[in-house]
Amino acid sequence: MTKPIVTLATCADYPELDVDDQALPDALAERGIEPRIAVWNDPDVDWNEAGIVVLRSVRDYAKKRNYESFLRWAHSVPRLLNHPAVVDWNSDKHYLQRMSGHGVPMIPTMWLEPERGFSKHQVHTRFPAHGDFVVKPAVSSGGRGTGRYTATDARSRSEAINDAMHHLGRGRTVMVQRYLEEVDRKGELSLVYFNGVLSHAVEKAPMLHPSFRSTDEVHEEIVTAREPSEQEWLWGERVRKAIHGLIKETAGRDIQLLFNRVDVVSDGQGGFYLMEVSLIDAGLYLGSTPEALTNFADAIAQRAFW
Repeated sequence: MTKPIVTLATCADYPELDVDDQALPDALAERGIEPRIAVWNDPDVDWNEAGIVVLRSVRDYAKKRNYESFLRWAHSVPRLLNHPAVVDWNSDKHYLQRMSGHGVPMIPTMWLEPERGFSKHQVHTRFPAHGDFVVKPAVSSGGRGTGRYTATDARSRSEAINDAMHHLGRGRTVMVQRYLEEVDRKGELSLVYFNGVLSHAVEKAPMLHPSFRSTDEVHEEIVTAREPSEQEWLWGERVRKAIHGLIKETAGRDIQLLFNRVDVVSDGQGGFYLMEVSLIDAGLYLGSTPEALTNFADAIAQRAFW
């Protein structure tokens, strides 16, 4: 019997996958699968011979020089997971507006669109008057281009203006959000699903400390595995329902997701805000719990042997 092929798509910066994914090929081989690793924009790769292609460490897809070619590549791959119709909308954080329309609260956000031609003064007037706030591009990966600033500090505010103008000048939508103190107190919660089933959850320590500034480097995350509360689990299900509502709205049909990471943060009033839905290059924290790698390899095997 011929072994099914599964190709793990990565980028040139991670030719052997991200550290968190490096045990995955062996886990797939143990399940009777022929695992391969390929850089998504390597011209020598024949994606028609790649079997099922699983998006993993494609961390460079959001760079301006790569973005459009990445989307075209996704649609050219015969069997891509997650599906290219999902990649299209999840690659741009404007999807959060649409999720809000499906009943999922998000952090109040000021959207600065590049076609508006904002001046520095106009950007300045759209920042909060007090407290800390975050500036980030709507198309980004791994937290690149995200900075935390203080509204009442003139130097910090000036740096935030320059950061926003930098992104706008390159045609990127900029998101301005008030920094939530709940992130410092409790961190973020990530719920990880494989084939629609909750696999594990981790609590992420705050990354944007008060002196944090925008960078093109991937942000390092510190995570701790823990069981979600019933309320958190129910909230995750609410988000999943909204995700599939958006999938049906955009693709005209439902599509099962191989992997899905939902990031939420407490709103300080007993509920949650949705921070992000990661369906492309999601860090899945496969080393955070003993069952995480097993669950993901099993989920891929289910698809490979269908």
